[in-house]
Amino acid sequence: MGNVYEIYALRYATMSPRTPHLNYLVPDPHETAAQDLDYFVWLIRGGGREILVDTGFNAEEAKTRARKLTLNPVDALERFGVKADSIKDVVVTHLHYDHAGNLDCFPSARFHLQEREMAYATGRCMCNGMLRHPFSIEHVTLMVRHVYGERVTFHSGDGEIAPGVTVHRVGGHSDGLQVVRVETARGPVVLASDAAHYYGNLHRRSPFPIVYNIGDMAQGWEIVERLAGHPDRFIPGHDPIVSEIYPRASDKVDAFALHLNPSRSFAK
Repeated sequence: MGNVYEIYALRYATMSPRTPHLNYLVPDPHETAAQDLDYFVWLIRGGGREILVDTGFNAEEAKTRARKLTLNPVDALERFGVKADSIKDVVVTHLHYDHAGNLDCFPSARFHLQEREMAYATGRCMCNGMLRHPFSIEHVTLMVRHVYGERVTFHSGDGEIAPGVTVHRVGGHSDGLQVVRVETARGPVVLASDAAHYYGNLHRRSPFPIVYNIGDMAQGWEIVERLAGHPDRFIPGHDPIVSEIYPRASDKVDAFALHLNPSRSFAK
């Protein structure tokens, strides 16, 4: 079967309560309640290596943004049996605060980032408070330090992290947002990150309200579907349904095995 990997979603925080207008740019007027927002990092394991996708946020950032942090992602990884200093590759899907914190906690890692995301997070768009709001200046400047330390691999569009693990720029939510395609025993699984916060964003073709380019986001949904090849093989970035339909993988941390089949199918 070539290179196949295991994938684990590690949940480290939850935001509740929410209203439909917080989850959909154009919410259904008949909906009065909305799903919670779960925060995850993802661990890819196989071929003798472990690849981390995103690094979450820490207690300081949680306090700044009035978020409730259940467990720092670095501690979640350790409870799952993975020490931060053993991670050699970290894919940062984009530089928003909840995906690019803790960048100083992985001393052995090389960071994989879209070139457009670095340009976006340090360019003229950051003069606009609405576009700047999801970013943390501390996270962005720390990534700049990693660039100067020659610890960043930039990708332009499609790129390979390892045989069977590839990144693909989709944009939309953030200009350099990238998704990660991973070969597993059940076929390719796409970690969609914030290309779709919820299954519903993609299924309804309705964007999450934090969006840089709606056109790119709409095209990004098509890219995710094509890369996954089946509706059960894309994983949204923040949907609590993930923890309901995928097998639990630990009794020490909220970890879920995405390389296994879900208990519910989205195929029509």
